[in-house]
Amino acid sequence: MAPRTRRALFSATVFLATCAVAGSFINQRVAAQSATDESTLRDSLHQFTDVYSLVEQNYAEKLNSDKTDKAIYDGAIPGMLHVLDPHSNFYDPKAYAQMREDQHGKYYGVGMTIQPQPDATAKGGTKIVVLYPFEGTPSYKAGVHPGDVILSIDGKTTEGLDSAAVASMLKGPKGTHVSVTMSREGAPKLLVFDLIRDEIPRNSVDLAFMIRPGIGYIHVTNFMETTSREVGDALDKFGDINGLVIDLRGNPGGLLNEAVNMSDKFLQKGQIVVSQRGRAFPDQVYRAAHGSDTKYPIVVLVNRNTASAAEIVSGALQDHDRALIVGETTFGKGLVQTVFQITENTGLALTTYHYYTPSGRLIQRNYNNVSLYDYYYVRDSSTQPKDKSNLEVKLTDSGRTVYGGGGITPDEKIENPKTTRFQDSMLLHYAFFNFSKHYLATHTVSKDFVVDDNVMQQFKDFLKSQNPPIEYTDADMADKLDWVKESIKSELFTSQFGQLEGLKVRAMWDPQIAKAITFLPEAQALEDHSKDQKTTTASR
Repeated sequence: MAPRTRRALFSATVFLATCAVAGSFINQRVAAQSATDESTLRDSLHQFTDVYSLVEQNYAEKLNSDKTDKAIYDGAIPGMLHVLDPHSNFYDPKAYAQMREDQHGKYYGVGMTIQPQPDATAKGGTKIVVLYPFEGTPSYKAGVHPGDVILSIDGKTTEGLDSAAVASMLKGPKGTHVSVTMSREGAPKLLVFDLIRDEIPRNSVDLAFMIRPGIGYIHVTNFMETTSREVGDALDKFGDINGLVIDLRGNPGGLLNEAVNMSDKFLQKGQIVVSQRGRAFPDQVYRAAHGSDTKYPIVVLVNRNTASAAEIVSGALQDHDRALIVGETTFGKGLVQTVFQITENTGLALTTYHYYTPSGRLIQRNYNNVSLYDYYYVRDSSTQPKDKSNLEVKLTDSGRTVYGGGGITPDEKIENPKTTRFQDSMLLHYAFFNFSKHYLATHTVSKDFVVDDNVMQQFKDFLKSQNPPIEYTDADMADKLDWVKESIKSELFTSQFGQLEGLKVRAMWDPQIAKAITFLPEAQALEDHSKDQKTTTASR
């Protein structure tokens, strides 16, 4: 066997052994396996090395280093972990670096979101387009606009590159320069920006404002190291309010301690936020360390993609009757991953605990005999249990019935509107995004801008002018007119005033948010009832 192959085989064997008994070497918290278990482990690893050796010697093509890495990092290790559960995962160097960046909530670069869009004239059939610059960043200050097309970076063309490769070129040490050449619709010549890289914060609270008089609205995108501080800052900015809507739709979760710290801002001191139970580590109970005396009603808006840490917050506020949960049943991700660093730049996220809400509900959804695809994507209403008699039944602090064993069931259901073929077509063709570029090439908009009949006619003319034309019917347009107008205004405001103003337009229109606000009186009644229960208990 060639030396390189032996090294790869040895590395794979050692790594798999490390994965199999990783917990045994972390702070010596796991007892040694029995002799029988160790013997079985050695036999399994020997079988793996035998299989790998046969593949290396007899595969139709020579295994170069890239294929070897793929076989191990994309095949053997993920395959082993996914047999255990859907969430244990291995991070190769690139994925590990991205995970750490996401957790920190910052990176060094120029501060823009980019994506590929179809372009028949470009190499590879796509071009790299700026969706929007983050407000206050080097890109924003330099005047980069949504819709600008990135042609080259430091003289190197972006043709044929994907957005990840272009993003990597834009990142770099703080204080370094990067030259970006762009084209812009309506501009007579190419634009060259000399940008100085800086620390780019990636806020998890991307929108927090008074959505109605006296009603605060906070949208939390994920849970990272700055989340609870951002939520606290938003609450301080609101001051005295009469109600609060917390939007956790699509929030995939993140750091456990940040979910606990966010919950602490709404619960009473000492109340349980979440508990976690596992085999290799002691059970842990997390409580509100400081507590809050806030009295206003809270509505938490969730959907089928609200997961993990976001479910911890939802479950804690529901179990303690502090908030009314509205929307859809959440994802049901209650497996806790501990990240073990394997080498300097790789890691293993291994499931070590299960989450339980304060009432004792298991958050995790059943994943036995379910494919990964079905687990993540096939979860429509037909897969939700209609008969709740077999579900785990628990009680909130005031005695309300709640159900466990598969996410957080909302107190009030708000359906997620299904999109029509017309809406899907508009989004697929980037109709609103591209129209905003076209419109702002010859117009400006003010904060009192209204999408009137004249703007609508220009939008229709724009759809017809595309090659090929973007098809629609008058009935399509009339049926979704409010959505069309909101989408046009949002994209125009994003380009003219920044991402924050565009997000506000969407939130002000969003039918689910509007429906959630109507449940604030019910949330107030829940708060009053819970307060009465505690007063009665204390007086006995």
